[in-house]
Amino acid sequence: MAAAAPPPAPTPTPTPPNTVPAGSTPIGHPLFSRVRLATPSDVPHIHKLIHQMAVFERLTHLFSATESALSANLFSDPPFRSFTIFILEVSPKPFPENSPHNANPNYTPVVHIINSDLPVEDPEREIFKSEDENIAVAGFVLFFPNFSSFLAKPGFYIEDIFVRECYRRKGLGKILLSAVAKQAVKMDYGRVEWVVLDWNTNAIQFYEEMGAQILPEWRICRLTGDALQVYGNTN
Repeated sequence: MAAAAPPPAPTPTPTPPNTVPAGSTPIGHPLFSRVRLATPSDVPHIHKLIHQMAVFERLTHLFSATESALSANLFSDPPFRSFTIFILEVSPKPFPENSPHNANPNYTPVVHIINSDLPVEDPEREIFKSEDENIAVAGFVLFFPNFSSFLAKPGFYIEDIFVRECYRRKGLGKILLSAVAKQAVKMDYGRVEWVVLDWNTNAIQFYEEMGAQILPEWRICRLTGDALQVYGNTN
């Protein structure tokens, strides 16, 4: 689908609120965040996050994903050339320097420190535990390449972006979006785009404040389920 108009010239990605550069001295109750590439071992967490997203978006009647289907489809091609997931993790302590994720040749994890006056209470920490007892999965973003004929360049389309409820309003969504945008710039891609539900006014305001264009004149067209089968089998 071609863009309604070429996107504005890229501007430097602002630092998410309440964050300080990695390596700075944290104050209060710091929350360390890390964006890294997902691996097949993350599928159980990804599946739970997608279900929570379906609940939040009031679309559980459309949810039919299984762990086996996610495993079969998400990791068959190199990252950034097909379906790619960034996992967002948080920890009250610095991430281990000897983490195996630091040795991933396709992507170096990005770490931020968020200063907070109060510790975050995570009632689901145990079921979202990752790598060690201090690290928990807090969200994810799923994206893949598309192409703009107007720009004659590839881009990234974000299918899903989600942060668990107890970690919202801390700048973590912006950290995930920034990671995708930085990868697009690194690969000389022309744009990053996604959709937002029209009732989610908080998200719309957040996206507009970060400089995203909301295109109300466009509508999503979708063939799926029985309609897809019927049309796909029409001579």
